[in-house]
Formats: sequence, C-alpha cells, structure tokens
Amino acid sequence: MTLIKEISAKETFIVRHPVLRKGKPVETCVFEGDDLETTHHFGLFDNSDLIGIISLFIKTNPIFAQNLQAQIRGMAILESHQKKGFGEALVKYCEEYCLANQFELIWFNARVSAVGFYKKTGYETIGDSFNIPEIGEHYLMYKKLKNE
Repeated sequence: MTLIKEISAKETFIVRHPVLRKGKPVETCVFEGDDLETTHHFGLFDNSDLIGIISLFIKTNPIFAQNLQAQIRGMAILESHQKKGFGEALVKYCEEYCLANQFELIWFNARVSAVGFYKKTGYETIGDSFNIPEIGEHYLMYKKLKNE
C-alpha cells in the first residue's frame, strides 16, 4: 500500500542522496530554504519504506506573471521503484496541494533526462537549456494551475 505524507527535510536525504547526489557528500542534499516554515516536503511510502520524495518551496520566478508561485525541487524516486507511476503520483499530490492553497503556477528546473516525464504530466519548457554546475543540463518548466 502506498501513502504520501509530509516529512522533514532531513528525511528526504534517504532518497535525495542516492538519486540526485550520487557519489557526492551527503551535505549536498541540503537545499537552501529546506527548513523554512513555508517549505513542504512530501514522501511517498510503499508499505513503510520511503521510496519517493518531492519538495515544494514558495518561490517566485520573475519570468512568470503569476503572483503566487511554487517551485518543485528534489523530486526523486528510488531507482528500483522508477517507471511505476510513483513520480506522477507525487507531482499530482503537489498540484492538488497547490490548488488547495491558491497557488497559480508551479515551476522548476528539470534535468534533461526528466523533461519527457514532466511533459507527460502537462508541464511545458520555456527558453533554452542551461547548465547547473556539478549537476548538469536543465530546462525551466512550468504549469499554470486553474483555481476555479
């Protein structure tokens, strides 16, 4: 049975480290703003095992006109559980959370390898790819939310 619930920033490291910071020191798993009261970390559990994570930051990107924006960071599923719909479930959970809290837009920097996944869930790229030092090539992606 799977369950998604809020977890602490530190709890995300179990998945952040092997998936997003493989071979790097565990300290690289700390993101600026992780411990802000406005930041939310969600974990996807398969039985009692944490297998996926996503973090939601209240952060405005000046490229977009929307007033209330959320940034997704650190979305990751353990390799053994990828391509089974868990990532999609986490993204959808974040979208529902954002809709319930009147957010107008979600944006994030997606690794090139993840662009196809996000496009399938309705996100669009904007602009050219760019490099994040020591992490790799990314695209800025976004989705406008409908609060109706």
